[in-house]
Amino acid sequence: MRKITLFILCCGFQLHAQTSKVGTIDIDYILSVMPELEQVQVQVTEYAGGLESELQNKMKNLEQAVATYRQNEDTYTINQKKTKQDSLLALETEMKQYQQNGNQLLALKQEEFMQPLYTKIGTVLERVAEADGYTQVLLRDNTVVYIDNRFDLTLQVIKEMGIELKVEE
Repeated sequence: MRKITLFILCCGFQLHAQTSKVGTIDIDYILSVMPELEQVQVQVTEYAGGLESELQNKMKNLEQAVATYRQNEDTYTINQKKTKQDSLLALETEMKQYQQNGNQLLALKQEEFMQPLYTKIGTVLERVAEADGYTQVLLRDNTVVYIDNRFDLTLQVIKEMGIELKVEE
């Protein structure tokens, strides 16, 4: 009885293994050939320019406030000096905080602009994977030890998206 159970389990695992089909996809490559990527890059550049412009304004305001303070320092009372110095420190802290957050804001905005591209790739990948009977698709990156290119869906997805690849000589 025990041998029969073991035999049935082995057959079940074998049948399950035969029904699984695993493929890979290189999303970074697909993104690099998508014409929509140019527009995303323009949007990111414009957003980065806006962040840089805002940072420059904050720096300019701080410099003007410091110059005004130095120019009028002799006319301030001790309490006024303390208040003005605290105000300058607050402006400087705000500017440094904005500068530190700038990269994070840019990364978040870039991800927001890229989301429609990822969604488009995901939709097409799902159609290709279903049509070819894939049960799993892995990202083709440095964590995969071995990849048989016959199971790479990258070019199929690009073709399904209607993107023409330029043949390199």
